[in-house]
Amino acid sequence: MERIERISEEIKREISDIIQNELKDPRLSKLISITEVNVTKDLRYAKVYVSVMGSKEEKANSLEGLKSAAGFIRREIGRRVQLRYTPEIHFELDNSIERGAYITKLINETSAQNKGSKDPEDT
Repeated sequence: MERIERISEEIKREISDIIQNELKDPRLSKLISITEVNVTKDLRYAKVYVSVMGSKEEKANSLEGLKSAAGFIRREIGRRVQLRYTPEIHFELDNSIERGAYITKLINETSAQNKGSKDPEDT
């Protein structure tokens, strides 16, 4: 199990580098983050979770661009990471970072409201 986790992390690092430095697709947003990579035990498939900051249209375009570049990314992974099999890459949209930012915003707004409306009994 530990080996699969190491391979997943290595693939995550390499895909991030490829997206930032190698891909020139105009559909790709500049704010793409690889949040997680899950590789199957047989190393045949890798599910790559990506977070894209932006509108729904930007997210859809970025995901489409990544899916169309999956063959190139897989080839690059095969060149950079020495494995018997290079996993087939599937991209999935991950909204966890955006959801976290939204929750933080709500907490900050609530705390600002609470500071502004202190009870006279509290002082």
